[in-house]
Amino acid sequence: MTEQEILQIFKDAGALLEGHFKLRSGLHSNRFFQAALLLQEPKNAEIVCAELAENFKNSQISAVISPAVGGLIVGHEVARALGVRAIFADKENDNLILKRGFKIEKNEKILVAEDVITRGGRVQQTVDLVRKLGGEVAGIAVIVDRSQGNASFDIPHKSLIQLELEVFEPESCPLCAENIPIERPGSK
Repeated sequence: MTEQEILQIFKDAGALLEGHFKLRSGLHSNRFFQAALLLQEPKNAEIVCAELAENFKNSQISAVISPAVGGLIVGHEVARALGVRAIFADKENDNLILKRGFKIEKNEKILVAEDVITRGGRVQQTVDLVRKLGGEVAGIAVIVDRSQGNASFDIPHKSLIQLELEVFEPESCPLCAENIPIERPGSK
């Protein structure tokens, strides 16, 4: 798929929002990619995540892990496309842990999947969890990288698309200076 085709799917789903948004990272932005609006349609999830999975089809991955909640559908659909199992990490006291009987075997090759990264903190927590449990992180798959190159990892990572969305530190946000009401459109 081309970048334009991917963006058209996002637009058709109403997943690219404009306004004044507070991101989970604490940064502010005038645009927001609401992955849930894209992924609420199973066909969109299947198409987009299958395209993302193509980057890892020869990586001998045995499972895909995603951080709850935003990455759940992404992880499941990428795992389906790769023909492997899907697990997810739950948040507990702002840390990620495995629950529900999920396990990672020693040296098991795991792919981390997420919907969006801005700074990459939740993805890094997931990578750290896999390593702590003895697994090998084979890569990171993300639908949208909006980090503008600021999220870096010590393992291969691929995004379906990089969105160059302006972000601002709260203390220097021009939208705040204009008293534009702020929204928190994410999962919180």
